[in-house]
Amino acid sequence: MAPKGRTGPGRAQRKGASSGGRTTVASRSRIGRYTAPEQSGKYTPPVPKGVRKSPRWFGAAVLGLLVLGVLVILLNYLTVLPGATSAWYLVAGLVMIFGGFVMATRYH
Repeated sequence: MAPKGRTGPGRAQRKGASSGGRTTVASRSRIGRYTAPEQSGKYTPPVPKGVRKSPRWFGAAVLGLLVLGVLVILLNYLTVLPGATSAWYLVAGLVMIFGGFVMATRYH
């Protein structure tokens, strides 16, 4: 049987800050180059869910832009809009659709 005082090969003792068992938060933040995010000032706390709420009109505006953009492009090709078929109606419809998609990505 091995004696109880033996902790490693050749009875080597553990060295370093963790030789005593557990490490604390204070001792972990001092080992090497690591610093806790709270100490370095780079920690951003999460935003509460109540703050990230979009206004009520935001969803209607997203759907309105998407539907209106498709409608402008469709009516342009059916020659219902005033003037001849124009590339500007196509551009306006695509801008409205793009604006709807950008707004949709920011909806909470």
